[in-house]
Amino acid sequence: MKILLLRAAALVVPVATVSLVACSSDGGGDGSSGSSTSGGSSSGASSGGSSSGASSGGSSSGGSSGGSSSGGSSSGQSSGGPITTMPPLYGSPHDGVYNFGPVDFAETEWHNSCAPYPKEIQAMYGEYIAGLGMNFNGNGQLCDACIVMTSKQTGKSMLLRVVTTGTTVGPNDVDLSPKAYAEINAGEEPRKMTWQLAQCPDTTPLYYQFQTEAHTDWTSFWVRNPRVPVTKVEVQSAKHAGFAALRRETDGTINDDGGFGPGSFTLKLTGMDGQVVTETFPGFSPGQLLKATQQFK
Repeated sequence: MKILLLRAAALVVPVATVSLVACSSDGGGDGSSGSSTSGGSSSGASSGGSSSGASSGGSSSGGSSGGSSSGGSSSGQSSGGPITTMPPLYGSPHDGVYNFGPVDFAETEWHNSCAPYPKEIQAMYGEYIAGLGMNFNGNGQLCDACIVMTSKQTGKSMLLRVVTTGTTVGPNDVDLSPKAYAEINAGEEPRKMTWQLAQCPDTTPLYYQFQTEAHTDWTSFWVRNPRVPVTKVEVQSAKHAGFAALRRETDGTINDDGGFGPGSFTLKLTGMDGQVVTETFPGFSPGQLLKATQQFK
């Protein structure tokens, strides 16, 4: 996968609702076995600050799909990888092929568009990570979500955390980390698979990672470690008497272009399955990784 660099720009625009497109394409894989096509090489470093000139590639279509589409209890594992018990799934399945990205936190070849990831989050997510095509995560709407990918050759399934976006051979293709690729690959050609959004492992609470240039008059942060894909983020603060919806940037950041203002603030997250998580914090610091006490069930 040639990862497109998608970063947040500190533009002064009206606050708008976060939009998450869960499943917008079908058109299964074309049987291609090669690596992904050129989608623009990365050029940015993984700094936590805001960046200028976000990419315009990959718009989404349609709204998010509803709640959980299949039952099954959570696997209870602490990170991604092979699974035997299917976790709750969301939206529709998508047929395509899987490729060797490589997708890795070291960014040995391509920049991860949802980065930067602090070491604490990298350790939590583990080595089973993946990238999706522009039509699914081009607007950053699935950064840090989980998917279940199942090989059509072996029937083996694994849970993967989405950390990047790029131009893939087919619209539904998935690019994998070296660990995930080695685990699932059986030498088949083409490497046909199906994937679907899924509940992430039951690890720790939510984290809010503030950009290094965030402040009370321009506030920007990532939501890390959500168990459920997040469809809406709202804030109540010194500058917002009632809950105000925030917008998402293409790198997955949640942005308030006028800032939270000084003092305490309350964040309200809505998950794809309708769950709502609300928590109040006394404040934040630029570049802070703020650990919450709440998590989606």
